[in-house]
Amino acid sequence: MRTSHLLSARRSLAGLATAAAALLALGAAPSAHAADPPLRDLAAAQGKVIGTAVTGSELTGTYGDITGREFGSLTPGNAMKWGSVEPTRGSFDWAEADQIVAFAQAHHQQVRGHTLVWHSQNPSWLTGGSWTPAQLSSLLQNHISTEVGRYQGKITGWDVVNEPFNEDGTYRSTLWYDGLGADYIASALTWAHAADPAAKLYINDYNVEGVNAKSTALYNLVKSLKARGVPIDGVGLQAHLVLGQVPATLQQNIQRFADLGVDVAITELDVRMQLPADSGKLAQQKADFKAVVGACAAVTRCAGVTVWGFTDSDSWVPSTFPGYGAATPYDESYQPKPAYYGIAEALGGSGGGGGGTAPAGGCSAAYTVTSQWNSGFTGQVRISCTGASLSSWKASWSFGAGQQLTQAWNAGCTQSGAAVTCSNISYNGTVPDGGSVTFGFNANWSGSNPVPAVSVG
Repeated sequence: MRTSHLLSARRSLAGLATAAAALLALGAAPSAHAADPPLRDLAAAQGKVIGTAVTGSELTGTYGDITGREFGSLTPGNAMKWGSVEPTRGSFDWAEADQIVAFAQAHHQQVRGHTLVWHSQNPSWLTGGSWTPAQLSSLLQNHISTEVGRYQGKITGWDVVNEPFNEDGTYRSTLWYDGLGADYIASALTWAHAADPAAKLYINDYNVEGVNAKSTALYNLVKSLKARGVPIDGVGLQAHLVLGQVPATLQQNIQRFADLGVDVAITELDVRMQLPADSGKLAQQKADFKAVVGACAAVTRCAGVTVWGFTDSDSWVPSTFPGYGAATPYDESYQPKPAYYGIAEALGGSGGGGGGTAPAGGCSAAYTVTSQWNSGFTGQVRISCTGASLSSWKASWSFGAGQQLTQAWNAGCTQSGAAVTCSNISYNGTVPDGGSVTFGFNANWSGSNPVPAVSVG
């Protein structure tokens, strides 16, 4: 349940692309009404910022379009962590971090830097070394000064220290705490401020959303740092939540930190549920997202909310919590779920549109290229239903660059010219409300491999 787990790497090489299928004739279309503005505009009208964690390589196609349109802030999911930027001592790799910053600048978005000091995702040369306190302090100062200095003026705020506490409010035993003592936190904040005096500096942790022993330890730390004159501008409440378990004291907790004179941000919001999803769970998830965003909206010094990946295809949850998933505002086909509209409503919108096709009840298909080589590729299609179900299915698309199907599994597929049709086989025709089925195929390609739009019928 920790912050900055890897965004799931389900899209490789050619990446994930998706096409929303037409709604099936399972009921009347929703009544027409004016669509809300994008989430970023709704948030801005409330004096807030809505953001998302992203992976740099995915900032193209539909993923990039939604990212640029809907969000006012980006958090690199992994690209700014120590193991990513300095995998070998003294050798830095800024490629993905630079890519995310450039995308944000092109789309007039803020960037939240994540994260400078953490116990996880550190390079082996660092964790496997034998350092004196002076050496360790020097390494940490150099890392912070180098990274923050590189992005001076381009990063709105940094999660400087990540997850310093145990659940009971004691300090977590880490390379930093064990080697430098509790004052590694004050040192890190001081060094970050020196490298970029304009950036807001945060301490970020999980399970601190409500009033409890861990959040009280964080509260006492922030109070102490401010009393000592250490630069600390805010606290990040990660909010990796379980369906139906938004803490009742969330707004109270946000307010007590704000009363210390610091900003508060919800930094990594997702709400996981036991799979399969269904209409009841999705309705509860909408209420949960609305409650969290609403609690932030109600407190002046709550700067905003960042979702930890906006689409279920890019979520860390399934690989970390087996049997759980569907934790984000968009489904795997990039269609907004009820949770999206809960966010919109909490930000003053009507919840009546925007974000893509409204969740009116239907089934859609997501087309994925999972691997690609010189002359061929492997693809996958996932058919998902929300507010509807299927007893049989047929997926159709047209290859636009001469690709030729050679093999399929979990479906019966035929190709005539460019047209491909794949139908269920005896054991996987049923797709329940909130459920999905997946089939795969191999195909040949030459020159280009554009992503087709898939229809379900």
